Amino acid sequence: MKILTINPGSTSTKVAVFHHEKRIAKATIKHDDGEMLMFETLADQLPMRTTVILDFLQEYDIHIKDIDGFIGRGGLLRPLDSGLYEVDAAMMADLNANTYGTHASNLGGLIANTLASQVGKKAYIADPVVVDELSSVARMTGLNGITRRSLFHALNQKAVARRYAEHVKIPYENLHLIVAHLGGGISIGYHKKGRVVDVNNALDGDGPFSPERTGSLPVCGVIDLAFSGQYTKEELLKLIHGYGGMFSYLNTKDAEEVSDMLASGRVEASRVIKAMVYQIAKEIGGLHAVTKGALDAIILTGGLAYNQDILQPLIEMIEHLGEVTVYPGENELESLAFNMRAFLRGDIEAKQYAKASS
Repeated sequence: MKILTINPGSTSTKVAVFHHEKRIAKATIKHDDGEMLMFETLADQLPMRTTVILDFLQEYDIHIKDIDGFIGRGGLLRPLDSGLYEVDAAMMADLNANTYGTHASNLGGLIANTLASQVGKKAYIADPVVVDELSSVARMTGLNGITRRSLFHALNQKAVARRYAEHVKIPYENLHLIVAHLGGGISIGYHKKGRVVDVNNALDGDGPFSPERTGSLPVCGVIDLAFSGQYTKEELLKLIHGYGGMFSYLNTKDAEEVSDMLASGRVEASRVIKAMVYQIAKEIGGLHAVTKGALDAIILTGGLAYNQDILQPLIEMIEHLGEVTVYPGENELESLAFNMRAFLRGDIEAKQYAKASS
């Protein structure tokens, strides 16, 4: 059983091939900034991204006809239940048109489908960022007409939650977990018996600030900025989810660079890291309150979980709430392979995007 997994990013394409549970090839293919500027739309990048993956397969002497499963990272689609989805015509139409937003992950299903169709097979995505299992009470805001949207690191959150469930030998559907994905964006979700019933929107300005995103902001301050004449709408959006957070204070999105600043005694770096950890802990604490004491574990994951200047003070702030387990890294390719493997073995069924509703 061979599985090809694809995770497109804004400046790179991550790809791996798995033979059963073992990864036999992996690469992060960087894309030159100048080259990327030549493409007017995301869809225009499809031939280039497909070609570099075919080159990758050739480099490792892997024949595309020998691939049993093709799976890409899910992009911005309409709200969906968790699961594995076939890349059908309706999904391709939404991804090509960026109907629900523009993000490099929109290419995941399109690339997988382009490759799979060459050998007469179907392509799939799993647990896209738009997985929406919010409870009705969590969906409400303080203003009629604006509702909370579920947009989070569903693929990694679901994967580490299931990994923990396997470790403790309790079905995921029987557990109460708080999972915190700590990366360029930060999402913290309450997994109640297999469903993420509450989670901050990690993209649109909700929850803790992160290395590059503002998180929640005082509304009146945002209104003042919006009407200041200094920014267009597009520029403000980029500020919120590309150049906010840690970057806006320290001019870097790299947590390791910030650790170097801490080691050299830079006071501002210490202040920013303390504030980010404080906000993460506060978000976890808020979700702990609504578990009504039924919490089984808090799981910390994502790239920032490798950074001890963030991880250790965070654990110190939350360990009184219950068991804390750490699964560092984002592991998207492994998570995609896990889902594809389960489908090929007949453990799960593929859902149809055209027929699905969250």
